[in-house]
Amino acid sequence: MAEPLERSPIPPSAAQLDYDDGEPLESARHRQQMTVLIESLEFAWQKRDDFYVGGNMFLYFSETQSRRNDFRGPDVFVVLNTTRRERLSWIVWEENGQAPDVIIELLSDKTEHVDRGEKMRIYGRTLKVGEYFLFDPFSGVLEGYELDVLRGRYVPKLPDSEGRLRCEQLGLYLAKLRSTLYAVDTSWLRWLDDTGKLLELPIERANAEVERANAEAERANAEAERAERLEAELLALKAKQSGG
Repeated sequence: MAEPLERSPIPPSAAQLDYDDGEPLESARHRQQMTVLIESLEFAWQKRDDFYVGGNMFLYFSETQSRRNDFRGPDVFVVLNTTRRERLSWIVWEENGQAPDVIIELLSDKTEHVDRGEKMRIYGRTLKVGEYFLFDPFSGVLEGYELDVLRGRYVPKLPDSEGRLRCEQLGLYLAKLRSTLYAVDTSWLRWLDDTGKLLELPIERANAEVERANAEAERANAEAERAERLEAELLALKAKQSGG
């Protein structure tokens, strides 16, 4: 009698895995910076359906790691050539083996050693993440790395003449731009396109449209007032000529 075939273990599914580690981001600034990067990219690419951008969610890449449950996911990550749909976590074995193409970690005193150590090693050697960026929302430190696939390690990127770092995978730049967001005036990390144009947040686009509408209304009012003045002057001139 033939021995029954041994079945391969079935890895856990999204429903079986934790998707919230219960740990908040290091500060409100960290949470806001994460939101700025995610929302602006989603808004700029709203007509595309071939990518996923997420943040502060679990990234599962092996059954052993999922059982240990000791690895917090990236602060911001982008995956290309996938479908844009809701996910609880990014589970590599449920995504045809796809790992993120770009990862951004927001540094803090508490997490910097992990972001520069264990995470950098896992992203490079295990997940083969093409580009890795580090940004400290308070000190303004910005670093970028590109994966040397043959050596399995990251090589530092050099900023351009304007201090921007090129993200080749996305065809965008990352730059520190000073502005006021969430009532905080500081240098925020932002996406720029190839022309140097800012990838706006929805609220920034809405505010800009309101400003344009107000400016147009002011121009229209000024033009109407000018026309009224000209008409009054013509009437006064005609009255003067008639009286003469």
